[in-house]
Amino acid sequence: MQKRILLLYTGGTIGMKQDPVTLALKPFNFNQILEEVPELKKFGCEIDTYSFDPLIDSSDMQPEFWVRLAGMIQENYRRYDGFVVLHGTDTMSYTASALSFMFENLAKPVVLTGSQLPIGMLRTDGKENLISSIEIASSADANGNPVVPEVCIYFDAHLYRGNRTTKYNAENFRAFRSANFPVLADVGIHIKFNPNNILLPDSFSEPLRISTSLDTRVAVLKIFPGITREVVDAVLGMDGIRGVVLETFGSGNAPTAGWFVERVKNAVRKGLLVLNVTQCQAGKVDMDAYATGIALKNEGVISGYDSTFEAAVTKMFYVLGQTEDLVEAKRLLNSNLRGEITI
Repeated sequence: MQKRILLLYTGGTIGMKQDPVTLALKPFNFNQILEEVPELKKFGCEIDTYSFDPLIDSSDMQPEFWVRLAGMIQENYRRYDGFVVLHGTDTMSYTASALSFMFENLAKPVVLTGSQLPIGMLRTDGKENLISSIEIASSADANGNPVVPEVCIYFDAHLYRGNRTTKYNAENFRAFRSANFPVLADVGIHIKFNPNNILLPDSFSEPLRISTSLDTRVAVLKIFPGITREVVDAVLGMDGIRGVVLETFGSGNAPTAGWFVERVKNAVRKGLLVLNVTQCQAGKVDMDAYATGIALKNEGVISGYDSTFEAAVTKMFYVLGQTEDLVEAKRLLNSNLRGEITI
């Protein structure tokens, strides 16, 4: 049976082309995608397209858009075998992470991709990213089940778990990296899937559910040498927040100064959820390794393990949207929900 893929264009560089007169970049009519990428006609699958109106610059990405995007995928879930989402690169890891938490019982591929150069430019990386993403989204195993039934990012010959990625390069075609988790597939002459790294659902027949309740009352406190009491007080004492993502040094270390530890203790006692992630590009939080980490753990700070910053923030949004109960929220934050952490 011919596979059906829904191609969703949300915005971003990949959907731009250069005006032949002014040379300015502007979005093209995405319904004419076959004219820009005629190679898509060679696919043995049916490709439908939908372009968001208005298009979203990824720097303007908001949780309301994640809800809209997730709802569109749910609405079309039974009609299509896979989904490819074209998205700006700046916040792609946030969107991929958020979608991974919002989807329950996901059993079909949702592949996000984009490009560093517009698809209409001669040296664009957009065509290869788009073509490979569609092929991945339409790939099935010997039983006819999708090979990669999770939220992914495909970029520059690598398929990543979406909630394990970070954009780390603004100029190179390899814009993304997954420092703490191996790739799901390598793409060269052939697509080489790594099945041991891919999450499979309990059942391929369960209906997709989405959680649309996201609580964004979250702040970020990044530790740095010389941080003052006033800065810490401004963040931890902010009115209305329910959670803080604490970016610490190394394996989860922070200042041992009495004033700092006391402020964290008071924040936790007031019911604030504090999630500890490392500022390092790779590695994990180990709050039992050093005295500074142990001090935070003793005050009720939750370990983010090897989570990316993007996954930590969106996971906090998701968890706070699920429950008002502090004990349950801490349990969820400390759990591996969608393959986002290694415990």
